[in-house]
Amino acid sequence: MLEKEQNGRELNTEQNYALTHALKFAKLDAKSSRKLVEELQKIEPLSELHACKLADIMPKYPDEVRTIFAKERFVLDAPLIEQILETIRKSE
Repeated sequence: MLEKEQNGRELNTEQNYALTHALKFAKLDAKSSRKLVEELQKIEPLSELHACKLADIMPKYPDEVRTIFAKERFVLDAPLIEQILETIRKSE
């Protein structure tokens, strides 16, 4: 969205920072990211917030997934973590 906005006019400072950050750290395009979020939401007990966070970070290892869920009231077991990682791998 910011790239489209940039074509028509100059962005302000905050918008430039946001665009730079998005271009530097985005791992998927918007369409692929939405599709991944939808797939992750099918996995119980993941919420939309969890799915978005996972799609943003794109963890590759079980410990990274555990870190994302460290403050949650539920614990993910190994098969569930592997299911999450497999879903993420398919979208890369």
